[in-house]
Amino acid sequence: MGKARQAPATQPYYVFQRVVYQNDGGWPDDKAYFNRLLHHIGAHIAATDGKVEISVVNFAAGVKLFVMAKEDADLAKAIDGLRAKGVRFLICNNTLQGMKLTPADLYGVKPDDVVPSGVAEIARLQGKGYVYLHP
Repeated sequence: MGKARQAPATQPYYVFQRVVYQNDGGWPDDKAYFNRLLHHIGAHIAATDGKVEISVVNFAAGVKLFVMAKEDADLAKAIDGLRAKGVRFLICNNTLQGMKLTPADLYGVKPDDVVPSGVAEIARLQGKGYVYLHP
């Protein structure tokens, strides 16, 4: 294997990024998927030295992350750590209605975190220049 690419000393390798991550769950093992997703986001922030704006759009089975985090201290801690680094977690209202949930049923979710449609939100953010990632 070759050496990792290095930026010239005068310029950072990564420039500021705007990224939208899609979280629609990870059947059959949602917890393992959620742990990987949160880890990838943390690694993304570290690799860019914090020069990144990240929104995570959660819909369908992805909303289970916030249901599970109400009982799972490790998931809650990972979410809190990423929020502290500026990550926004957005929740699909269509999913909330379909699952008969409210923001109060989800760990740390406020009404301002709810968007009308998860997929439409991803498209809206892409239209504003966000790069789309679905790990």
